[in-house]
Amino acid sequence: MRRFFTVFLLLTSIGKVCAQVPQTYTSSDIFLGLQKLKVLGSVLYVAAHPDDENTRLLAYLSKERKLRTGYLSITRGDGGQNLIGDEQGISLGLIRTQELLAARRVDGAEQFFSRAYDFGFSKSTEEALRIWKKDKILSDVVWVIRKFRPDVIITRFPPDNRAGHGHHSASAALAIEAFKAAADPKQYPEQLAFVQPWQAKRILWNTFNFGGLNTQNDNQYKIDVGVFNPLLGKGYGELAAESRSQHKSQGFGVPRQRGSSYEYFAATDGAPIQNDLMDGITTDWNRVGAAKLNQSIDSILTGYSMMSPSRIVPSLFQLRATITETISDDYWRDQKLKEINQLIKASLGLYFEAVANQQVAVTGDSLQVNFNLVNRSTLPITDVRINFRDSSFQLTPDTKLNQVYSNTYKHLVKDNFMADQPYWLREQMDTGSFNVNTIALIGYAENPAKDVNISFKVGAYTFTDDYPLLYKFTDPVKGEIYQPVFTVPPIIVGALPTVLLNNLQPRHPQDLQLTYKSYAQLDTVKGSLRFELVGGSGHNEKTLTYLLPRPKNTMQTVSLSFDSLFAKEKPTQIYPWVQVPAAGKTTGYNNAMKLIQYDHIPTVHYFLPNSIRVINEEIKVVGKMIGYIPGSGDGVMDALKQMGFTVEVLDDAALSSSNLSRFDAIITGVRAYNIKESLNNHYEKLMDYIAKGGNMIVQYNTSNQIGPVKSKIGPYPFTISRTRITDEKAIVTIKDQANALLNYPNKITGKDFDGWIQERSIYHASNWDSRYKTIFTMNDPGESPDEGSLIMAKYGKGYFVYTGLVFFRELPAGIPGAYRLLANLIALNQKKGF
Repeated sequence: MRRFFTVFLLLTSIGKVCAQVPQTYTSSDIFLGLQKLKVLGSVLYVAAHPDDENTRLLAYLSKERKLRTGYLSITRGDGGQNLIGDEQGISLGLIRTQELLAARRVDGAEQFFSRAYDFGFSKSTEEALRIWKKDKILSDVVWVIRKFRPDVIITRFPPDNRAGHGHHSASAALAIEAFKAAADPKQYPEQLAFVQPWQAKRILWNTFNFGGLNTQNDNQYKIDVGVFNPLLGKGYGELAAESRSQHKSQGFGVPRQRGSSYEYFAATDGAPIQNDLMDGITTDWNRVGAAKLNQSIDSILTGYSMMSPSRIVPSLFQLRATITETISDDYWRDQKLKEINQLIKASLGLYFEAVANQQVAVTGDSLQVNFNLVNRSTLPITDVRINFRDSSFQLTPDTKLNQVYSNTYKHLVKDNFMADQPYWLREQMDTGSFNVNTIALIGYAENPAKDVNISFKVGAYTFTDDYPLLYKFTDPVKGEIYQPVFTVPPIIVGALPTVLLNNLQPRHPQDLQLTYKSYAQLDTVKGSLRFELVGGSGHNEKTLTYLLPRPKNTMQTVSLSFDSLFAKEKPTQIYPWVQVPAAGKTTGYNNAMKLIQYDHIPTVHYFLPNSIRVINEEIKVVGKMIGYIPGSGDGVMDALKQMGFTVEVLDDAALSSSNLSRFDAIITGVRAYNIKESLNNHYEKLMDYIAKGGNMIVQYNTSNQIGPVKSKIGPYPFTISRTRITDEKAIVTIKDQANALLNYPNKITGKDFDGWIQERSIYHASNWDSRYKTIFTMNDPGESPDEGSLIMAKYGKGYFVYTGLVFFRELPAGIPGAYRLLANLIALNQKKGF
């Protein structure tokens, strides 16, 4: 179940969600890890979005071939659509980042990103590279290659239109160019202060057969990746399904596949394949001139006991010492030492956690942290020390088998809250890419976590490791839950709505709700609310004296009349601040905090400045009651309420029992027919509603893998295509200016499509019955005009509309024309005639 809360509900809602528990390891995991110690080879897979990766191949490479395997997703999927909620843009990118990390925990690969922003569907490589700023993103791909040092690079897509999406083809074009650029010291020389040039052996294209396009042939190199691994108890088709099914926001749950399954590869550049993916690459310790280490690891494997894994710990320490002292190749030395440390910890059965008593750490306040350790092996662990921020202390001098050792520490929070802001959101972003000032962070999936360090001795050997600081609590239904801890400022501000309508006819009260929560004890209750006004005329700011909540963890909401405070100034943007006087100075707080909470990912948060868009253009509204059938989630209902409509949610029960005639319009949310097959049960009632004078507006549904539309939609036949207009500045031609839709109650012209964001329309209607009328013609550059963005029909006394126009993006963005056009759609049954 999805939960999305503004900041002030954090403490009351936290028990509603769960996150991943600390990872544990079985004896089989340890045995697989020991086998991997012998393999010194790496493969980097490159594609454009979360979900583009071939999870079966990644799992096979990582767990069968034991290669270090990574996936570089050029974007975070910010511009896609969301099946589970109404998050868009940056918020959606944060969800998909966590879904990718969940997938990697299943298939064993590592996850990387560039700074490219997913700006939505693109129809050409050129457009994607231009908007991303090619050189900037190419430098990121080169950086990841130089850091990861793959022997083989594999692209999911070709660099041409067979890729089906400009981002797809651009990801391949970037990888192909970076294949050579990463080896050239003249390319991005600033990186060489941290990494060395790197030439991969070969780059391949993982060809495919889907979507009606088969790019595979028998002349290509192929691998059976459907083999069964008895240590896992699964084949890689089964493991891949678990991994891919983590992409829940995209509805990518897939069935487990069993049996042989081949992946095909076409050569792109570099050394050709003769017999094997890793031809010409030494993939054991001979690679670094240490052949004896192969035998050392074989000896550890021979002596490994599934029932007593800790027996190999002394040998692992010895192996670690040998590698540290004798291997000069810093890349493979550091990588294998990291793997050995993980195996030591797993073989000891060591359990350690650092858990806070609350999820939020407030700058300037204190946080109670509990440290718990259990040695679940027979080996003596001594001198256990905790190193936490600026403190260090001994947890216990020695340990006994399976005994819990605990300590509590009170920590003064000195961090600025921006230290926990996702690193790619700390700077103002460009149109098509994020800005990251610290080069070392580029490529990371999320902020590196090194909150707590633990050290101890096993005999003469010393072990150290880093752990994240977590918040732990018990949910009465779900049990023990772990969540990340993040830092917040003393005051967080929330402002609703984010769009105000300053010229709505008839006038509907536009109230601004300002909510502020104090996370710290305030010195005074005297403060003020300050509003920066941008655009318009008159004053550029207004200040109101107000009493602030003094005790910590208290919240206050102030409801202000926009009409009486700001309407005359006609600002186009308002920035609200809460000002707090303390210690002889006044500090202003403007940051909001967005929390994204779902059962399948950890709580995600980020900060952003509060900003309210004001629409001063005239918007005329006719009608009062709207019935809304929710789909996969959008912000259209909020916009309708802001327009003065009373909105009732129509679920299955309400559709069955309600008298629909009282609604001026019934609107379906995005993809409602994709996810609610039950709408078929209400078809006759909905058509009867239209025939008796009703008005039904269906927003877009998809024709992709989320599922075909199984229910009847309109009164006359039509199908849903994959046609979309991705250029948000595409010319919109009005076919019939006399149509009531374009004239009542608002006069709609081409200017109403000015300022649209990301795209015009998606999943157009096609093959429609002749009784439907079309209103708009539009097309992307170089394509034929298409009329399927909106079709409408008279049915009995009422009207039916299907539209792919992206109201779900434009209304929350405060686009005046989108509000005016939606008002006209709702008013169709109020004025006779087309």
